Amino acid sequence: MTEEGGKSQASKVQSILDIQNTPCARESILHGAGGSVVAGLVHFLATSRVKRSFDVGVAGFMLTTLGSWFYCRYNNAKLRVQQRIIQDGIKNKVMYEGTSLDPTRKKTEDE
Repeated sequence: MTEEGGKSQASKVQSILDIQNTPCARESILHGAGGSVVAGLVHFLATSRVKRSFDVGVAGFMLTTLGSWFYCRYNNAKLRVQQRIIQDGIKNKVMYEGTSLDPTRKKTEDE
């Protein structure tokens, strides 16, 4: 393996482990950890089966993490769309302000 190949693989691993800069990743993992503890503990208290409770905890982690991830990413995408609409509106307001195309300008008789 060449140096370049090794560096690209190392950077891929580092990008996967770079949780602080990935949107929603940290919160999703924390929610997943809480979900796994709750799911495993509730299942253990209900059935007293250790291995199955561990499996339920792992499944709870995966489901809670994925659910939290998709919910957060959806809200971020929705927020970006709203910001883009507002930015376009502000740009149009600045561009058309004071002209005859200004929608907030009152129409007068001489126009």
